[in-house]
Amino acid sequence: MSFFGKLKNKLFKTSSKLDEGLDAIVEEGEGTQELVATPAPGSAPAPASAPAPVSQADAAPEPQAPLPSLDPMPLPEETEPQGTHRPGLLGRLMGGGREDEPRRVLDDEMLESLEELLIAADMGVDTALRVTSNIAEGRMGRRVSAREIKELLAEEIARVMETVARPLPLYPSKPQVVLVVGVNGSGKTTTIGKLASQFKAAGKSVVIAAGDTFRAAAVEQLQVWGDRAGVPVLTAPEGSDPASLAFDAMTKAQAEGADLLMIDTAGRLQNRADLMEELAKIVRVIRKKDPEAPHNTLLVLDATTGQNALVQTEAFRQLADVSGLVMTKLDGTAKGGVLVALADKFGLPIHAIGVGEQIDDLAPFDPEEFAAALTGLQR
Repeated sequence: MSFFGKLKNKLFKTSSKLDEGLDAIVEEGEGTQELVATPAPGSAPAPASAPAPVSQADAAPEPQAPLPSLDPMPLPEETEPQGTHRPGLLGRLMGGGREDEPRRVLDDEMLESLEELLIAADMGVDTALRVTSNIAEGRMGRRVSAREIKELLAEEIARVMETVARPLPLYPSKPQVVLVVGVNGSGKTTTIGKLASQFKAAGKSVVIAAGDTFRAAAVEQLQVWGDRAGVPVLTAPEGSDPASLAFDAMTKAQAEGADLLMIDTAGRLQNRADLMEELAKIVRVIRKKDPEAPHNTLLVLDATTGQNALVQTEAFRQLADVSGLVMTKLDGTAKGGVLVALADKFGLPIHAIGVGEQIDDLAPFDPEEFAAALTGLQR
């Protein structure tokens, strides 16, 4: 199965939440709005209890202020064949719609419900408002189905994220030093093991430094990955100075002509000043060997932390000069929209995303595939 297939299957919590929410938004307004889909210009909407809407020929104008949507845009089914009004390439890939799909007029009330749904998926208030505003532009007054809204939403998400979808860059410097940081339990160790294995398979020589010297399990986990990938793992006695280990690892990697040196670090909370200073010390020490190091500082984020990922990113950026992100555990959250919020707020490259523990469950970030999986679209 392709990675996108796994992503679509494993993002079931978020995509199901959006799927069901969008369907509900359309269906809850479809019954009553069917009665007022074509109001006479300047007339008041027909009451919900009316047996049928009056035609434009029979309606008598009322002496009242016109409604904001005085001249609604032509309904798609009145002006063009079903399924031809599609938003861009993604819409064309989706194929034609169904005539019996529930539809609802896109109005302020529907947009407000959509904003609330996106905020609940952890997209953040600012990003949710921006996305829904772009969806509404030029479409207010149209009758749309849940599928059409999903297509528009997926297109907007992909547009927000296409500028940040970049693989980890490789430089001619040897060794290229990749420092990996993040809070406790974010998946740093597993991410390093997967990346090292993938780089090794691509023909790169890799050295790993087990810089989490305070947690024996992290060292053992890295050694397992190192054995599996044929990558050497440098360790130090428990409780040793991680900066000293990083310095020794730089020396070894330089002597062996390694392409990459990946340095694991102990998980630390962004509000622990002492631990953050320890991280700064690692950077100072390795720069004695190479003033340009680290060449990459990857922040590994746990998708299940939701909006707290934004706080973590801000804190680590200030202390560790974060150059890119890896998002893990997208299969374990109903709030995958936080990745969209991160892209919108920080614009940092998103190098990879993870949806499981297997080696092929970490893959380069693809904005269109992610957007389709997040919104529950079939591709």
